[in-house]
Amino acid sequence: MGSAEVYMVGIITVILLVAGVFWAVQPSQQQREVVIYVAHDQDYSEPILREFEKETGIKVKSLYDTELTKTVGLVNKLIAEKNNPQADVFWNNEVSRSIQLKKEGVLKPYCSPNAVDIPYRYKNEDCYWTGFAARARVIIYNTDLVTEEEVPTSLFDFKDEKWEGKVCIANPLFGTTGAHVAALFALMGDEEAKQFFLDLKDNKIQIVSSNSMVRDQVVAGECLIGITDTDDANDAIVDGKPVKMIFPDQGENETGTLIIPNSVALIKGGKNEETAKELIDYLLSKEIESKLSKTKAIQMPTRDYVETPENVPKLTEIKGLSVTDYDIYNKLGVSREFVQNVFIK
Repeated sequence: MGSAEVYMVGIITVILLVAGVFWAVQPSQQQREVVIYVAHDQDYSEPILREFEKETGIKVKSLYDTELTKTVGLVNKLIAEKNNPQADVFWNNEVSRSIQLKKEGVLKPYCSPNAVDIPYRYKNEDCYWTGFAARARVIIYNTDLVTEEEVPTSLFDFKDEKWEGKVCIANPLFGTTGAHVAALFALMGDEEAKQFFLDLKDNKIQIVSSNSMVRDQVVAGECLIGITDTDDANDAIVDGKPVKMIFPDQGENETGTLIIPNSVALIKGGKNEETAKELIDYLLSKEIESKLSKTKAIQMPTRDYVETPENVPKLTEIKGLSVTDYDIYNKLGVSREFVQNVFIK
């Protein structure tokens, strides 16, 4: 073989080696993506996910639920896809339906190193889901129409005839309102809870489509007071609307209010497990809890030491309902049946 032929063979060999390296690298590059279903408000969650993309180079494909069916719609979708998962991560805006997904075999345990210092009450002991960045249920009231002295401080005050037709709540078949109803069933017992909601119905409580609609109705004066979440209420307060919020039932002998952490979970059989774990670690970091506390949503960190603005209360300063997430989950069925067949009919 002449020198020219040797030279050509060498060139071809180099080309083949480079091509081999190229094709070996390409699949791993293509796999640097993650699919996440998100029940948390897109206004606040999407910027976090875009920052993750920028910092890691991992492409995030996100699916958000509608305001009307938030959480429930995505949970049903995840269950329907169980045998062929399309998502890798679920960012839920509460916990009870994350428990439902665990029961349905949709989730895979993952113990994130960033969850070590999150209090045990906010995470599953087997790492099927982990809570972070909480909200709470609050009373929102129109300050032009209700004075601080007049505003009810307890949910049970809503039965008073002076509030007839003047209180609104979101559709209790969905979202955090549904979890709140189930929590009251767990706390009070089925019969007492049913009677409480029948009393509210008799007092002509208004049912609107969503927590944000509760806020908007109170802002407009269509309702004088309502029950919503801290993020929806604070959104209006920051915008200078004529509303304030209070945490209900905070007295010594009162029940407390529902505290609602976000939760994040790894989907069993997801196609991008390693990048999914990276995303979960990112969401559970103290930096993200701090960032979420600084948005209009004022998410309250599960860890007391995390830096927050002055207007964000510590979870340890709020009296919560004496029920567990599993208590709430166990009452979802009976409370939903009552709401659907009796309360909203």
